[in-house]
Amino acid sequence: MTAAFGIYVHWPYCAAKCPYCDFNSHVRSRIDDEMWAEAIASELQHHATLQGDIRPTVSSIFFGGGTPSLMSGAALSQVLDAITRLWSLAEDVEITLEANPASADAARFADYRARGVNRLSLGVQALDDSALRFLGRLHTVDEALAAVRMAQHQFTRVSMDLIYARAGQTVAGWQEELRRALAFDTEHLSLYQLTIEEGTPFARRTARGEILIAPDENAAELYECTQQIMSAAGRPAYEISNHAVPGAECRHNLLYWRYGSYVGAGPGAHGRLDTLHGRLATQGEKLPERWRTEVAAHGHGLAECVLLSDAEAAEEFLLMGLRLSEGVDLATLQARFNWTADPERLAQLVNAGWLSLNEGRLAATQRGRLVLNHLIGELV
Repeated sequence: MTAAFGIYVHWPYCAAKCPYCDFNSHVRSRIDDEMWAEAIASELQHHATLQGDIRPTVSSIFFGGGTPSLMSGAALSQVLDAITRLWSLAEDVEITLEANPASADAARFADYRARGVNRLSLGVQALDDSALRFLGRLHTVDEALAAVRMAQHQFTRVSMDLIYARAGQTVAGWQEELRRALAFDTEHLSLYQLTIEEGTPFARRTARGEILIAPDENAAELYECTQQIMSAAGRPAYEISNHAVPGAECRHNLLYWRYGSYVGAGPGAHGRLDTLHGRLATQGEKLPERWRTEVAAHGHGLAECVLLSDAEAAEEFLLMGLRLSEGVDLATLQARFNWTADPERLAQLVNAGWLSLNEGRLAATQRGRLVLNHLIGELV
């Protein structure tokens, strides 16, 4: 059992759907965020009941989406009040809210801060106007930079998201985007390679023969460039796509990657709960209207709630933990889920340079991170 425990709250609405995005996000002309907050409170109660007597202290809360910066401060307070009624909060609890520059507002940011949010994650995505148009974003570079300044005025902890490995992107162009981002001296940057996800407009365009992402060799060059620049700037990768000043890592995301226990509340939200009966995997109904109907009828909108076997949990533990630079402790894996790697296969992967093993801690090498899913398949 891990000490850290978190709560993820999903706000499923966006002003527009980005063509690369396969997250559970929806565009609606009217949003009743008070009704949404009431439904979230009901579902949180259900999760607390599933935990039974295991009610750990909340170390992190994350409002993700969608675009949570579209929600009112009053709705956010409703949710936080429900959480504090059901669980105790750590004195230094990390409360993160994702925001888009297009919906950035100084008064709203101040309201979020006053209601308890202490970390803001901004979906900037690019610092090039043509790239922003390509990615379907509603903001310009100037608006993005203004949003970062606005966020830093209200929050001591600010993160920026950027997407790279776009077709035609040069190393020099990406270096300039990183230089501009680093000039703001935010403690954390999430730097994602563009991928084509099934069911998205980008996937349909790719099927028609359009080239939207960088070829593998160019993507690898951009990845290597990213690691060098971020390390030199004192923000090394602590996870495949996440970089931070040491000590400023996103606590909530570390909880996921260290395979801790967390509630997932809201449409489509995933959760992993440690209970007296074992580890539960939960997922909410994806369509917001269907989820809300289920909550009204049953007190929750869960589409799935299954007990994981030790083998399933061990595979997830590896899949998450090997994304981290720190890797996974094999003794902990064996103690929690009674799983031990085949020594011969493990030695082959280590000797081939895909994995490293030091004092019982298994980690993916830099080249191993590029084929992580394959490595997990080989291990399990």
